[in-house]
Order: sequence, then structure tokens, then C-alpha cells
Amino acid sequence: MYEQYYGFSERPFALLPDPAFLYLSQDHGMALTLLRYSLINKQGFTVITGEVGAGKTTLINRLLSEMGDELTVGLINFTHNAFGELSEWVLMAFGLDYKNKSKVEIYDDFVTFLIKEYSEGRRVVLVIDEAQNMEPRVLEEVRMLSNVNAQKDYLLHLILVGQPELRTMLQRPELRQLTQRVSVYYHVGELSLIETSAYINHRIQVVGGSPDLFSDDSVELIWNASKGVPRIINTLCDLALVYGYSATRPTITEETVNEVLADRSTMSLLPADVSQRDAEHDISSVPAAPEKH
Repeated sequence: MYEQYYGFSERPFALLPDPAFLYLSQDHGMALTLLRYSLINKQGFTVITGEVGAGKTTLINRLLSEMGDELTVGLINFTHNAFGELSEWVLMAFGLDYKNKSKVEIYDDFVTFLIKEYSEGRRVVLVIDEAQNMEPRVLEEVRMLSNVNAQKDYLLHLILVGQPELRTMLQRPELRQLTQRVSVYYHVGELSLIETSAYINHRIQVVGGSPDLFSDDSVELIWNASKGVPRIINTLCDLALVYGYSATRPTITEETVNEVLADRSTMSLLPADVSQRDAEHDISSVPAAPEKH
């Protein structure tokens, strides 16, 4: 709608986690460095946590986009209550057949797969996003997957990504064996005011816009309303551009952002509510667990 008016090649504040738009704040930069380090040095377990909308999935997508042919990657990103058997999801993540097989057969097939990949010079990486939704017994199954080693190397590298509840869950006594294997852990926090300004300008410049499009006062309003959470920043900036376009305003000022915030408040859609709503998965819109046989 407003792309041509503001000279954009595409929308700069879409909510989809696109690695092309990743802004490396201090926390995001450190998290990405640690993720790279864990892969290069063949660490067994890596855990990344952050608040809802902090940009964790974008970080993972950036990491995946950098991976070469020497890595075989499986991704599990739906861990809702109807998750089902972890072993079936793992095989499905790597494109392996899981149907009509017992747990023993599934485990044997996966070990054979790991050994084959290792023998051909490829490391296997399993990324589990939204891992805070997994029950402790499932997380313990995750640990058991890492028991297959070859000499000094892990045959499977696991990256667990989740909200702060994941860190709390990992502190439970029954998961201490898993926690002891976590070699890399980092928590991604919210953006500061300076980082929020740089984040907004970065995304605008990626699509060919002017870095001065948002005034300093409007950025500060957005930062205060969003509490520095990237997903909420995106929502407010996107709406501010719609309002600015509708009023044919060449720049986004404090006046425009105040209009956005006032209208959302009237509709009982304050930024915090938006964050919570976006964090909740509609069970009917996510894939069902692998079929039972």
C-alpha cells in the first residue's frame, strides 16, 4: 500500500522472521556469535532464550541461511500440546520415513542416519524452536538423542530456542543431566532506545528508504510503547507508515505515532496485548502430530 509512496522495494516491518532484515543489537550479535561458535566447535547443546517477539526465530533463520553443505539441518518449530512422539518428529524433520515403525526401529534408523552423515563428513544439527512448550519427559528424550558419539565428536548438535520459561524448566531436578550438557546459553533481551532507533533505520534502509523517515520523537514514543520488543516495534512502525501514507505525510512524526497508539488503545489493542496475542498459537492452524500407526 505505502511502499511506492515512501520509495520502498517491499514492506520494511513485516512480522515474518526474515533473516535479510536482521539487526544485530548487542544481544543479537552475541547470540549469533555463540550460535556460530557452538557449530564450529561441535558443542553438544546450545540454548537461546528471549521474550516473545525478541527476534529469536530470525536469529535461527540467519544461522540456517549461513550453513553450507557440510551441515545437515532438521527444524522442529511446532511444539504444541498435541506434539506427539518426539522421535517421529525428528525423523520427519530430516525427511526420513517414520510411518509403521516401532520406537526401536525409529531409533535404529536415526542412529544409522547419524553415522552415515558423519562418515560422509557432514554434521547433523537439530533445531527445536518454541522449546518452552515441551514437557520435561520430552526434553529428557531430547537428551537421549545426544548419546550417540563418535570418538571425540557429537554426532548430533542440538539447538533449543524458547521463551524464558525454557530456562526455568531446565532448572528442574529431573532435567539436570540435560542441563549439564548445555555448553552454550544466552538470553536475548529487549532493545535500548539507541538500538531501537538503529533497528528502525536499518530495516528502512534495507528496502531503500530514507534513514530520516522516522523522527527522533516518534522513535522514542515507539520504544516506550513497545518496551524495546522488536515484534511490537514492527507492528507500530508498520501502522505508522499506513497512517502517514493515508495523510500524505512525507515523514513519520510524533503526531502520527500518537494517532496509532490512541486508536489501538481505543480498540483495547495496546502493544503488550498485541505481543501476547501474537505469541499464542491457534492449535487449528499448526501441523498435526505425525500419524500414529
